[in-house]
This record gives sequence, C-alpha cells and structure tokens, in this order.
Amino acid sequence: MDINDLRGLSTVLMLCSFLGLCAWAYSGARKKEFDEAASLPFADENTAAVKQSQETNND
Repeated sequence: MDINDLRGLSTVLMLCSFLGLCAWAYSGARKKEFDEAASLPFADENTAAVKQSQETNND
C-alpha cells in the first residue's frame, strides 16, 4: 500500500461522508426540526413587538 492507495481511499471515504450528510439533511424525518430552525430569526420580532407595546401601555 503506497500513498496513492491512501489518497484514493480517503477520497472514497470523503465522498461517502458527503453523500451521507446530504441524505441526512434532505431526509423527510428532519423536516420539522429544520422548519423550526428556519423560523428562529422571526421569533424575536414577535417578542420585541409585545415588549414594545407593553412599554407603551405602561407609560
């Protein structure tokens, strides 16, 4: 086994890892978790609006 065999083996290992990661990311079982994560930036807007309206009502 020489360095070229190791390079070929590492290329195959990286390709399999990449394909496994893509399969995991696009699997239907993860859709709910990814949808929740996608809406996180907008969750703060509702909290800020409620806080601002409470401050306005207190004044």
